[in-house]
Amino acid sequence: MVSIKDIAKKAGVSISTVSCALNGSPKVTKETTAKILAIAKELNYIPNAAARTLKKRETKIIGAFLTDYSGSFFGPLLQGIREMLNQKGYDLIVCSGTQSHRFIPERMIDGAIILDATFSSEEILGYADRGHKLVVLDREVIHPNIRQVLLDNKAGAELAIQYLADKGFTSIVFHTGPESSYDSNQRLQSAKEIAERLQINYIELQGEFNKLSGELAAQQLVQNYSQPVAVFCLNDEMAIGMYNYLAKTNYRVGEHFHIVGFDNIEISHYLQPRLTTIDYSKQKWGALASEVLMKLIANESVENEQIHVTLLEGQSVKKI
Repeated sequence: MVSIKDIAKKAGVSISTVSCALNGSPKVTKETTAKILAIAKELNYIPNAAARTLKKRETKIIGAFLTDYSGSFFGPLLQGIREMLNQKGYDLIVCSGTQSHRFIPERMIDGAIILDATFSSEEILGYADRGHKLVVLDREVIHPNIRQVLLDNKAGAELAIQYLADKGFTSIVFHTGPESSYDSNQRLQSAKEIAERLQINYIELQGEFNKLSGELAAQQLVQNYSQPVAVFCLNDEMAIGMYNYLAKTNYRVGEHFHIVGFDNIEISHYLQPRLTTIDYSKQKWGALASEVLMKLIANESVENEQIHVTLLEGQSVKKI
């Protein structure tokens, strides 16, 4: 592989002169810079990114760490992250799995946006202690090098339960996400609190934030059906799974089953009847996370942020 030493030898200049020229330094004359760039092109010189990173102490790359990429949730989020980073002159790499965590301590990236249950909070705090800049979307951790950009899960759950209560339901099924999910736990806790305040009975059905768990939950509810059922699915994927299963039965959404989801993912727009769900901008969430991280990296003053949610009514629900 060609090195700057090879370019320096052919150009008859020092290695430091070649380095300065390749980095656009005004210390080198235009004529010498042009000569060095021509030789670099002739020799097919490829800069050593690792060495340049060590010298500049920056990569201009940000890592987004996700638990997985499945479903239609992550596309708009990543689009928001990428567009904001590109405006600031940064590129994005998307990572998943514990082996990718090393990108942070090895400084292969300048900062990280984390929505990944494979990170423990202790691990994240350890990176922050060593000076790494991080934005978390899935937990509450306090550290000068960490900021939180979180969904208002509490408000979303309250909107969902109040909506079903206003329709006359005195009992609601909570179809939950994984026990390790911060968002699921926050939504469930808030849903319980408002249900108890409104004197509404509830039962919990454990899920996994995917369509299969929604189908299995619907199957269980159909087997025990005796009267109209209200269900708060803690994400849209599970709500879609319920729709899929019920479509194979004689039970109808909006008549026998009344479902509220959370996330307003694009595919839910095509359900009939339309899914009632908790809506927020995933693209804005990603963009705001990037903006906060950029300020954190620049050592600017920046606060934690929260993403506003609203209820988007879909299916027509008659009062009980």
